[in-house]
Amino acid sequence: MDCPFCRIDRALVAESELSVAFPDARPISPGHTLVVPRRHVASYFDCTPEEKADLWRLVDRVRALVVADRRPDGFNVGLNQGAAAGQTVFHAHVHVIPRYAGDVADPRGGVRNAISEHKPHP
Repeated sequence: MDCPFCRIDRALVAESELSVAFPDARPISPGHTLVVPRRHVASYFDCTPEEKADLWRLVDRVRALVVADRRPDGFNVGLNQGAAAGQTVFHAHVHVIPRYAGDVADPRGGVRNAISEHKPHP
């Protein structure tokens, strides 16, 4: 198996019994962090109830760390599930994306219009 999330080579931001958190390799904004189950599982929906609960507890811890370190004005938190939804690494993961006032001209719509310069080109 050649899963980049199973062989993380960067420092962890935080960890728990069932999950780890590390900086996104291609961050949308400063502090963009991924929270990932330790066990290789492609889909969030295939995680055990314990893994799901542990992921969200670690998301809360990561958010607190980012707030203390970077003082963002908001967050987008979510996941891309399946190729049709944009998932490119098939190991379940939750994005914790800090948002900063003025990072886009009009943030309304949230993830629908998240960071315009990061949108795929037609």
